[in-house]
This record gives sequence, C-alpha cells and structure tokens, in this order.
Amino acid sequence: MTSAETYHSGSTDSVLNALPLPVIMVGVDGRIVDANSAAEDFFKVSAPLLRRYLLRDLVPFGSPLLSLVEQVRTRVAAVNEYKVDLSTPRNPGECLVDLHVAPLPERPDDVVVMLQERTIADKMDRQLTHRGAARSVTALAAMLAHEIKNPLSGIRGAAQLLEQSAADDDRVLTRLICDEADRIVKLVDRMEVFADQRPVEREAINIHVVLEHVKRLAQSGFGRHIKFVEDYDPSLPPVLANRDHLIQVFLNLVKNAAESIGEDAIDGEIQFTTAFKPGVRLSLPGSKARVSLPLEFCVKDNGPGVPDDLMPHLFDPFVTTKPTGSGLGLALVAKIIGDHGGIVECESQPRHTIFRVLMPVFADVPPDSKRGRNRALVGSEEGA
Repeated sequence: MTSAETYHSGSTDSVLNALPLPVIMVGVDGRIVDANSAAEDFFKVSAPLLRRYLLRDLVPFGSPLLSLVEQVRTRVAAVNEYKVDLSTPRNPGECLVDLHVAPLPERPDDVVVMLQERTIADKMDRQLTHRGAARSVTALAAMLAHEIKNPLSGIRGAAQLLEQSAADDDRVLTRLICDEADRIVKLVDRMEVFADQRPVEREAINIHVVLEHVKRLAQSGFGRHIKFVEDYDPSLPPVLANRDHLIQVFLNLVKNAAESIGEDAIDGEIQFTTAFKPGVRLSLPGSKARVSLPLEFCVKDNGPGVPDDLMPHLFDPFVTTKPTGSGLGLALVAKIIGDHGGIVECESQPRHTIFRVLMPVFADVPPDSKRGRNRALVGSEEGA
C-alpha cells in the first residue's frame, strides 16, 4: 500500500470513528469486516472481537437486517428500513433503530450498514407533544380559575350558613359540601401553576445540590423505606435553570418512583445519575437557533414499570394509574422542563424504569451583551 493509500485509509477510519452513529461493514459470508467506535458501544463489543462474529450472531433471529443486506448485495442499491427492533442479550429491552444499508462500489462483496437509534428522534417528537399538552392545560387552568373558584366560594358560604340551623343529621351533608368544595379548590390551585406565563428566572445551578436536597426530603417522608443510590459525574458544569422548579421536577419524579415501588417492597431502590452527553440539539420555537442539551439527569427505579398502553400518554394531563391521583404531576414536569428548553423522556421495563431529563449548560455572558446575562451557550448554533 502506498503512503497516499495509507493516509486515505487512516483518514477514512478517523471520519467513521467520529460519527456518532454505529456503522459496520458486512462481508460476503455475513462476517463483520469492520466497525466504528459507535458500533463498538452499540454492540458492547470491541472492533477486533466484532470481526470474529457473523452478523446473524449480533441481531435477533430472523431480523429484517439480514434480508436487507442480501437485498442490497443482489440489487447493488441502497435501502432503508425504519423502526426495526435489534434487541438482543447484549442490548436488552426494546432497541428500535432506523437501518440504512448501502453497497460499496469499490468492494462489491461488502455492504455498509448504518444504525440510527430512534431514541433521540422520538424524544424530539414527543417533547413537542408534551408542550402542546401543557398549553392545553394552561388554557384549561385559566378557565377553571375564573369559572369554578368563584361559584365554589358561594356554594361553600351557603353550606356554612345552612349548617348553623341544620339538624345534626343534616350537618353531615353540609360538612360534606364544604369538604368537597375545598378539595376542588385545591385541585384548581394546582392547575393554576400551568397558567403562569411569567418568564422563568434562571441561573447557574449545581444539579447535585438539588438532587441531594430532594433525596433528604424524600428520606424524611414518603421515601423512608427506599434505598437511594447516586452515580454522579463530579465534573458536570452548572445547568441553566430555576432551582425551585428543578426541586419540584425531581421531587415529583422521585415521589412517582417511590409510589411505584410501593411501601411493602423490601428491596426498593431509586438511583440518581448525572452525565455529560453532547450531541443532542433542540430547535428553539420561533428561532433558527439550536441549543445543545448535553446535561443528562436520570431518576431510575426498580418498580414494576409503566404499562405499555400508558407510555404514549404518560406526560398528558389527567393520565394516572393511582386511584387517588390527579394525573398532573408528570404534566407539570413536562411543562417545567419544556419552559427551560429541555427534554424529559421515560423508558420503562419491569424493575427498570428511567426518567431522563436533558438540559442546557449555563454559560456567562458579559453584562453589556445585548443577548442578556446568561444563556445556553455550549453547542448552540445560530442561523443554522
């Protein structure tokens, strides 16, 4: 091989390894010929070991990927397949990917396969749905506050007047009216949070301080029977957020996790994890700017998991599995994280449920800057 060919091969390997998407090359006998770094992470096997495997050893039995590779080799034309499940013992749980399979003109016996995990794309799509649901609740909250609270006040006052002259048996009914009126007012008060359209005051927040505060609150009350585990990245930069809002978000997530585990569980565990994972960007509404969301905060529990039929609607208002729940906790979580320009997503299997929050990094901007005092700067792209 000439020096030019050596350089070209090395530069090609560098480009492939820089790609965030898994890429593998499959030979004519179905053996893995080459793989980039992302493929090593995806299959949890190093490239030298991957070259010892056949493709069928890495994917589920009868996977569509096997027939796609043969189709591309026969037709010498690229094909795509969307939402294919590649879950295996190495990738437990549902692992949906988009497949892009293409021939190599200079190597007719080999086929290139690129895998694109659906997780991030689905997060973006669902986040828009969550924001739409939050806007619906905002309008409903404003209507409820105006149309319900005032009449309820009159009903409660009338019941109190009747109670003064009512017989003992009837006082039970007047007290019931007052108690139910108070309960409805509390529900409306909770919903009024959604109608708050004031700009969120944000600053540099150490997420680990927030999570430790939430853990102490939980351990002193509803989570006293739960074991808490932390797996923190100590070098994590500050998050651009409102401290009180973040406490509310993670308190809701931890409370849901504790209630899912149940009070009778003897091995209940909730895990907090933090990590820096660049590569996720979200477009800002009404702007061409894209903000990077490299900060990942997770709340994991070993409860029974979220029912499959509930997953698509998990962050919608009034959706709950609790007999006495209002179904507003996760809707409020989605609204708060959306107001901060972030994403919240859930992945659930029995004994392994993860609520994942992705948020922007805090970065200082000089006070005389026209862009304000702080912003999500890391990874942002304006005019893109």
